[in-house]
Amino acid sequence: MAIILGVDPGSRVTGYGVIRSGGRKLEYIDSGCVRVGSYSMAERLQRIYAGLAEIIDTYRPTEMAIEQVFLSRNVDSALKLGQARGVAIVCGANAGLALSEYTARQVKQAAVGKGGADKHQVQHMVQVLFSLSAPPAEDAADALAIALCHAHMGQGLAGVGATGTRRRRMR
Repeated sequence: MAIILGVDPGSRVTGYGVIRSGGRKLEYIDSGCVRVGSYSMAERLQRIYAGLAEIIDTYRPTEMAIEQVFLSRNVDSALKLGQARGVAIVCGANAGLALSEYTARQVKQAAVGKGGADKHQVQHMVQVLFSLSAPPAEDAADALAIALCHAHMGQGLAGVGATGTRRRRMR
């Protein structure tokens, strides 16, 4: 059984979701958010790294799934998101996790059944699929959906990432 860390990167709030996947069985382990507030960008990136490193140390995932960068009208926001995403990838790489990347559309398709789903639909389906007593925070729900997408893709593609490229083992 694989333990999968899903990451929804953000420069102020980074969502994480940890699940166990074995065959068709999925088990919720934990989810939440690394909130970094309004520190300088360098301090926020350091706090994202430290938060994810602690999660990796606690749950010992073997695989990490992260959302691909999307195009944004606000260049400054896109750059900050890219930096947060890069920090998350480096954190996973330093831990030796296999990394896979998925588009927002693929994640929504896996969780809700349609690629154009909104955040509330993702929250609801994640709550139902993992039998949670309450809906998780939006960023945590997105991270759980990313992990769920990875679990589904791994079953169907036997080691081939969503973009058709092999998953990378990072050392």
